[in-house]
Parts: sequence; C-alpha cells; structure tokens
Amino acid sequence: MPDRRGTVPWSLSSPASPLQWAWATCGVFPTCVKCTEENPLPWASCPLNSNNTGIIEECAKSSSTEYFWYRTTLNISPTIDEAGSLHWGIVLCLILSWLVVYLCIIRGTESTGKVVYVTASFPYLVLLIYLFRGVTLHGAGNGLLYMFTPKIEQLMDPKSWIDAATQIFYSLGLGFGSLIAFASYNQTNNNCEKQAVIIALINSLTSIFASVVTFSIYGFKATFNYENCLDRMILLLTNTFDLEETAIKSDTLDEWIKYLNSTLPDKFSAISSQLEICDLQSHLDTAAEGTGLSFIVFTEAIVHMPGPTQLWSVLYFLMLLLLGIGSMMGNMAGVITPLSDMKIISAYLPREAMIGIVCLVACIIGLVFNIGSGNYWFSIFNDYAATLSLLLIVFVEVVGICYIYGIRRYRSDIEMMIGHKPNMYWVITWVFVSPLLIISLLIFYIVDYATKGTLTYTAWNSLEGRSVKLAYPPYALAVIGLMVVASTACIPLIPLTMYIRKKLKREKYQG
Repeated sequence: MPDRRGTVPWSLSSPASPLQWAWATCGVFPTCVKCTEENPLPWASCPLNSNNTGIIEECAKSSSTEYFWYRTTLNISPTIDEAGSLHWGIVLCLILSWLVVYLCIIRGTESTGKVVYVTASFPYLVLLIYLFRGVTLHGAGNGLLYMFTPKIEQLMDPKSWIDAATQIFYSLGLGFGSLIAFASYNQTNNNCEKQAVIIALINSLTSIFASVVTFSIYGFKATFNYENCLDRMILLLTNTFDLEETAIKSDTLDEWIKYLNSTLPDKFSAISSQLEICDLQSHLDTAAEGTGLSFIVFTEAIVHMPGPTQLWSVLYFLMLLLLGIGSMMGNMAGVITPLSDMKIISAYLPREAMIGIVCLVACIIGLVFNIGSGNYWFSIFNDYAATLSLLLIVFVEVVGICYIYGIRRYRSDIEMMIGHKPNMYWVITWVFVSPLLIISLLIFYIVDYATKGTLTYTAWNSLEGRSVKLAYPPYALAVIGLMVVASTACIPLIPLTMYIRKKLKREKYQG
C-alpha cells in the first residue's frame, strides 16, 4: 500500500444518494411556485386548477406537501413500467451536485480535509438549532414519549434488527471501502483502538441526538394533525346540529358523538361518512422512512412551525445538502484510492482526469433516477444494492482477518502500531460475537424476504391521491438480483483469478 502518512482526512461517511442531495439542492432554492407573504413556502398550500375555480384534484385528495413532492418535484409516474421523461430541473441539480463533489475531492486529502470541517460541523449546528426549536414546540413531548417507549412487537420483528444493523453500517461506512481508504493515510503508530471507540460513541450519540430532534418535531406534527382533526369534527357537529360554539370540547367529543347518534340517528347518519376517528396514537404510528421522512413528513412540519418558515426550510435543506456532499466524498475515496493504487486508469491519465471520469460516470448513472419512474428505481438501489451485500462483505472481512490471516498475527500488528495488544474484549468480539451476529442477520434477512413472497414497491396513485403497494415486474427483480451479485462477485472472482494465474505461471515454469 502506498505511503500516505502525514495527512489524515476525517469524514462522516454515512452514504447518501446523489439524488437525495440533488433534491436537497432544489429544496434550498425552490423556484417551482412563486413564494409570497401569504404562501411563504411553495409546498404550504395546494395550487389552483387551470380554471382557477378550485384546487387541483390530486392535491385535494392528498396534501399540499405530498403533491409538491410527487407531482411538482418528481413528476412521478404511476408505475415503474412507465418511464416518463427527464425532469430537467433535477438533472441540473444533479450535475451541479456532482460538480461540487468533484471540486471538493480534486486535490485529494488536501482539499477533502478542509471541506469536511464544514460538511461535518454544519449539520450538528443545524441539529442543535432544531433541538432548541423542536423541544419547545407544542406536542414535542408526545413524540419523545413515543420514541422512548419500548414496543415489544417491533423488538421481536427481525426486520427491525436488520434495519438497525444496516443503519449502523451506513453511518459508520462499514464495507464501503472508505474507512480502509482513509486509514491508508494514517501514521504507522496511529492509535486506531482509541479512535474506534471514539467514533463508535460519537456515531451512537449522534443517532440519539438526531432522533430526539426528529421525534420532537414529529410529535409536534402528529399533535397538530390530531388537534386539527378534533376541530374539524367539533365544527361539523356544531354546524349540523345547531349547537353553541362552546358546547363541544375536545375532551367531550366522543360523548357528544354517542349522544347525538342515539338521540338524532337520522340526522347523524347523514354526516356519518364525514366523521373521522381522531386518535393521537394513530398519527404517531403513521411512520415514514427514506425520502418520505425527509421530503414529506419533515417539510410538512416545517410549514406549521412557528417563526420564519423560510429560515427553517433553508437550514434543513442546506443540512441535507452538506450531509450528502460529506457522504459522497467518503464514498468516492473508496473508489478513487484503489483505482489510483492499482494503476488501472491513473497510469494513463492524470489524477484530476481520472476523478472527473469517475464523477461523470456516476452522474450519468444518476440520470436513471431523474425520469418519471426514477423514484422507484432509487428505492431499488436504496433497498437492495447495499443491504445483503454489506452484510456479506463485512462477514468476509471479519472471517478473513480472524480466521484466514489469523487473530494472533492481527493482534501483533496492532501491538506494533499502538504499543500493546488488544484486550480480550476485542478478541471475543472479532472472533465470536461479530460473525455470529452477522450470520444471524443474514438468516433473518433471507427468511424475511422468503416469507414476504413477491417483492413490492410503493407507487403514487394520482387518481386516489395516496401511495399504493405494487409488485415489482420481472425485469426489476432481475436488476435487483444483478445488483446483489455484482456487488459481491469480486469476493469469489478475485481469489479464483489469482489461483488460475498462479497455476498457469507454475505450469509455464514446469514446462
């Protein structure tokens, strides 16, 4: 390995999709709808139809935030089979995002290390601001109570543990190659044991910190929707039965519904289809993940947050953008470093040109996510490209170090670096605990998908204004299989290639 000692880059290498931070770029500078004083954010209200006689039907059946995300931002297709056309606004954002990444990594660790100070520290600053704002919001306590209340049924679900392990792999950058690439820049006597403990603690504490921020705002949103539901029902009953405005209270709504249903059944049956079940727990249980959490739930909460909503919006999307740039710098290091070391491209082209080619190829691949069905293809990449593959790669790394290279040799190497051998905690964790946990997760993963039957994806039904579950077509399943095979194929192919080359070389000498 080349000697890169003397410069040690540091990055929060939690992978994020280029599409996500391209969307974040567009979110910082929304230009699709004119922002006015009455409508400070473009997703705050539904747009009018072409005749200006009412709001657009798709938006009326869903919500202004969902409409802005699925129709204005993505212009999403109804199914993965309908490709649709390129969304040129997102294409421009994607190109600009990759251009920023290229400029950040063009000088190697000299430029990357400086950029990381911003990309790593600014998200913490924004989260801190959101923490003070979030915990003071009405209903924040409901979200925090929901977060810290154990749910036995979810703890018993293997899928929860698979998702948790995958998140740890993503946030720490395990199996992506970025940690190995960055470690090659360390001094020989670098205290890797101390840094491993510090990074693991920072990662876990950051996850809890970010969760507190998220659930406090999520609790505010759920409480806001719950109280709006109560207000709508109170207004409906008050107008229908000509009651006094202060007759029905939030805590007596259920009693009034029972009373009016029993005393005036005919009049009550006329509005029964308009009645909604207002339950705070159901609003809290309406969880979202991935793009739904980032670009629908959180942005809808921003609309209703007291204070300057434009400021909350800009801070939030800038944070997403910088998180994406920081993640991609770590991921690109895992690609560029081995390409430079193996002299595959760098022997014929200067480093700047090689990095440009890698970024260009990645940008071209990202165009797939910019068509009408791009969000569905993004879900495929997000759900299947690096879940099972990461588990397999990390398992092979652990087995290779502990059982093939040898745990004794590995401890001796670390002793040469830090002056002492790792204690038995590390040995037991490496040799027994980690392999068993990864094998268990692999079994859970395979059983989970075997019991699911047909793999499904979440599509947007514009006629109904809601998300629906659809089965993946055969060609999409083939792409999923190819992605899993492609990301793990190097594990058997490289040893097999080396074995064949040595065998041919031996036969050549013998002949």
